[in-house]
Amino acid sequence: MKLVTFVRPGGDPAGLPGLALPGAGILDLTRASEAFRGLSVLDVVRRHEELLPEALPLSTGDVSVPTGSLLRDDQVRLLAPLPRPVSVRDGYAFRQHVETARRNRGLAMIPEFDEFPVFYFTNALAVIGPGELRVGGRRLEKLDFELECFVVIGKTVTNPTLEEADDAIFGYGVMNDLSARALQMEEMKLNLGPAKGKDFATALGPWLVTKDEIEAEGRLVKTMRGNVIEAAMNAEVNGLEVSRGDLSQMNWTFAQIVQRAADGVELQPGEVIGSGTVGTGCFLELNGSKVTQNQWLKPGDTVSLTIDGLGTLTHHIVEDVEK
Repeated sequence: MKLVTFVRPGGDPAGLPGLALPGAGILDLTRASEAFRGLSVLDVVRRHEELLPEALPLSTGDVSVPTGSLLRDDQVRLLAPLPRPVSVRDGYAFRQHVETARRNRGLAMIPEFDEFPVFYFTNALAVIGPGELRVGGRRLEKLDFELECFVVIGKTVTNPTLEEADDAIFGYGVMNDLSARALQMEEMKLNLGPAKGKDFATALGPWLVTKDEIEAEGRLVKTMRGNVIEAAMNAEVNGLEVSRGDLSQMNWTFAQIVQRAADGVELQPGEVIGSGTVGTGCFLELNGSKVTQNQWLKPGDTVSLTIDGLGTLTHHIVEDVEK
């Protein structure tokens, strides 16, 4: 299933839970079933064992849906599937990205990369969905995309095995870890991780794909390191492809990242964890490798990130002097 949070024109700005039915539109779960009235996608994640069986026949067309519950795509605006996640961590799982970015700065590959997976926390209150990215000020200096995947935790877990870590994952989606590189380069000289270079917008969407759908498509491969997802990834800017990779190229699996994140702490349903940037998946890397020539996102640009099976997340860059 592909869960979305959407807004009807003039409707509740917090959004409603729905299902994306590609080729058919958006199904308003609150109108299709009394079980979802007054709920959010976060509630569905928390109560998925109870609620997903209610949603499954609606997603497959096995039952008829009430008049007015199926909406055309142009009748709604999609928010992030989880507009206000419990938290957002972002990993660093693709060796190619890390190694290339360091080499372009004249730095050797850091050996600790192979010892344990790492992540940083970003601003869960700055999560956005597809559509306009309104940004201003110094955030427009070397504005960059980052092509990533994210997972959502679906059950409480502490100190898990790799199998338990995979079992705690509810679903997957496309993430754009938008980055203001001029700010980031300044602040990271202080060795405390990214902050103002990252906290203005983290994009998730267009929907949250449940794990059972990934398995049904044959994309999930079980390994000793945890589940590996085989899915091509690519990024286009103004219709031209600039990045291509595959989710299976993660050197640390999501299970390993979740296991590290849950070491000594309790992960809760609704927490988001990103993969980190796939190799070639940002202008910082591409410019440094001379694939692109000092290219950055600017007002008027359109950037689209696609992961096979997870959809396409598209943004139009708009300058906003108030931001």
